[in-house]
Amino acid sequence: MGYTDGWWKGRVSRRLLLSGGAVLGGSQIARAVALAQPARSTMVAEPQSSHAKHDGMITPGSVDYPRNGFDPHDILTGWDPGKVSRLPDGRTLREFDIVAQDKEIEIAPGLMFPAWTYNGRVPGPTLRVTEGDLVRVRFQNFGSHPHSIHFHGIHSARMDGVPGAGNVRPGGEFVYEFEARPFGCHLYHCHSVPLKRHIHKGLYGAFIIDPDPARHPGEAAAASSRLLGSPENAKWQEFVLVMNAFDTNFDEENEVYAVNSIAHAYTKRPIVISRQRPVRVYLINVTEFDPINSLHLHANFFDYYDHGTTLSPTLRTVDTIMQCQGQRGILEFSFKDHEPGLYMFHAHQSEFAELGWMSMFELRA
Repeated sequence: MGYTDGWWKGRVSRRLLLSGGAVLGGSQIARAVALAQPARSTMVAEPQSSHAKHDGMITPGSVDYPRNGFDPHDILTGWDPGKVSRLPDGRTLREFDIVAQDKEIEIAPGLMFPAWTYNGRVPGPTLRVTEGDLVRVRFQNFGSHPHSIHFHGIHSARMDGVPGAGNVRPGGEFVYEFEARPFGCHLYHCHSVPLKRHIHKGLYGAFIIDPDPARHPGEAAAASSRLLGSPENAKWQEFVLVMNAFDTNFDEENEVYAVNSIAHAYTKRPIVISRQRPVRVYLINVTEFDPINSLHLHANFFDYYDHGTTLSPTLRTVDTIMQCQGQRGILEFSFKDHEPGLYMFHAHQSEFAELGWMSMFELRA
């Protein structure tokens, strides 16, 4: 498929989903989608809370996750630490294999999108390493266009994943290698041109570098709490949320918004959390065609670490954060004094929320 491939002749546009300035309810969205393509009979049943429907303000039905090859609930905590080995100098080597491929995915019930993917999913695998590790990524391009991987971090020019430095033609491969630094909540994405199309089509993923406590003796406790596998880290409930959107008719205006790609996935099946442990969210914005995205947490406030590159908050006691594309950060909060129940979080652009970026935590004692 080309850059302007129209996957549906009738085309679901945002203007079709918006009427008179009011966002249509889930049933109207479903009818508009039904005009786009015939209903499938092989949908997988998706558990729903009867309290999570909120007057029909969600897309009805369920997405076929087995067909997609990924489940957004697995993405929340699906850390990929790579193949780990020890180098002669004592450093840790983490090796990853990433493949770019064209793949049609279902982003809302019955609504398909011709994505470009890393390892067959959008977002790609969440790579998680430790500060100071040597990272080696073997990238193979099985897609129909030139692709690359640009890592947000510190590395040499020849590892930058831009045209002339790690850009890979279809059928080719390249090995990226660099030391993991600085610690924080980062991302990776394709940097081939046209850049807006390669990102929008799905070539991006989370890249988390945990701090090495030995390098931060003055803040070792905070560093240890972020180090995956440590006793201190086990006391936290951690999730990755990648804010994204989809332009389904390629007019450079998004029709579907989500975190981790599936509209209203965490409204239909809320994210279960416990009052007994604090929550840490790795939040990344890769939304194309909109200047900002945001997250608002209901009934609570959080501390925010911009880019995750500090061990003390850059903002304290806020309930809404805005991010431009490529910006990211870490949210920390606790529900220890709250009663059990459903607590909403969503984009505070109302249009984004009603077109898919609406989610729920289910707090349990």
